[in-house]
Amino acid sequence: MQAQPSEIQVWDPFVRIAHWTIMLAFFVAYLIEDATTVHIWAGYVVGGLLVARVAWGFVGPRHARFSDFVTGPLVAISYLWELMRGRAKRYVGHSPAGGAMVLALLAFLAATVATGLVRYAEEKGAGPLAPLYAQTLSTMVSQAPEQDENEGGEGRVRSSLGEAHEVIASITLALVVFHIVGVLLASLVHHENLAKAMVTGRKHPD
Repeated sequence: MQAQPSEIQVWDPFVRIAHWTIMLAFFVAYLIEDATTVHIWAGYVVGGLLVARVAWGFVGPRHARFSDFVTGPLVAISYLWELMRGRAKRYVGHSPAGGAMVLALLAFLAATVATGLVRYAEEKGAGPLAPLYAQTLSTMVSQAPEQDENEGGEGRVRSSLGEAHEVIASITLALVVFHIVGVLLASLVHHENLAKAMVTGRKHPD
């Protein structure tokens, strides 16, 4: 009888490259001043990889697909409870809580990129949203009360959008921290190095 392999390939190259590149690009954009060339291009990298990762979630290999790890919220909460008690079931792919975190990160990263693109369009008149945003901003300002115009209606809109971008980016950063803590805890409970697995793509089978 053929012996069971000690490790199997779980994460395909695209999932691994996208994971680490998105993380690096996000931190670069977060730490570098807004509207600089590096910040803007880091945002483009995140946005492009997000689109590709979502598509890969439907057509990629088994463990890359959303159908493999997306569960209901109660299942994810139950897993977290058992994980904190040191009794959680081990999953070869993403756990239910890991799957929930993937969705949360994708959503907030997308919102960060979207608000960044809007901010870039309204402040610099550049980027893919610039033509659309020029028309939208004009409409918003023209509909503002006259007293707001005296205080600078356009400036109020720009300030609100800038604040939204920064708040969403900070929430995303908090999610990343929670993700890292979860990975460390799951690695301890399941006696495996999950971060290393996202580098090599290999994990122990069930």
